[in-house]
Amino acid sequence: MIATIATALSLLAPAPQTIVAAGDIASCRSSGDEATAALVARAPGTLAVLGDAVYERGTAAEFEECYTWRRFRARTRAALGNHEYGTGTADAAIAYFRLPRRGYYSYDLGIWHVVVLNSNCVPAGGCGERSPQQRWLAADLAAHPVGCTLAYMHHPRYSSGLHGSDETIAPLWRTLATGGADVVLAAHDHHYERFAPIDGIRSFVVGTGGRSHYPVLQRLPRSAKVNDRTYGVLRLQLGENRYSWRFLPIAGQSFVDAGSSSCR
Repeated sequence: MIATIATALSLLAPAPQTIVAAGDIASCRSSGDEATAALVARAPGTLAVLGDAVYERGTAAEFEECYTWRRFRARTRAALGNHEYGTGTADAAIAYFRLPRRGYYSYDLGIWHVVVLNSNCVPAGGCGERSPQQRWLAADLAAHPVGCTLAYMHHPRYSSGLHGSDETIAPLWRTLATGGADVVLAAHDHHYERFAPIDGIRSFVVGTGGRSHYPVLQRLPRSAKVNDRTYGVLRLQLGENRYSWRFLPIAGQSFVDAGSSSCR
């Protein structure tokens, strides 16, 4: 009887959703993105491109000729990186990924709410307190009081990499923390890094899409795991009030980082 009840409850539970994420991906002059494309082909789920999808200037021609993840466009939900603005606008990327003009939006994935931010603050109309993006974010989180929330953008609030932590997006981070966000993903620095929760948020840097590697010279105090030599993607399994993560390396590499946690 108990087993029957447990089986019935498991059938009623929402199915976990999967996000596969990385940024800093493709270039006409690099090959690491071809290896990550082969990896993504074997990793089903929503594909979160964390900006800098194609180098150097994010032109329509580069998307057409050099973007090796193009076959996954139907399942892609992209954030804009600084290289998307290499021509002065991000028009090519906005058209390619069918994004709103300002580059920030949200969507639901199972019982999770997912927020995509534009950390290129000037073209986004600002990232500060009372900026249009910050006010939109606060309203969006208030309108979706779900148990679990994930956000992603290109620039990391915290990073031990060469670019380092980005202070300009601190108001967005505070809004996410106040709104109960659980996980934040970013790229920009070309390495993998997981941080212990800061302000209740567990954050990841996943700039490992294949463009190149940046060295990590000095780790920040809350840095829990780091690797600056391996291309790959982060796979997140988003369940009911819980999530798990696993870094998937490209073929021939062995670095793995995995764990799980409950939502706040």
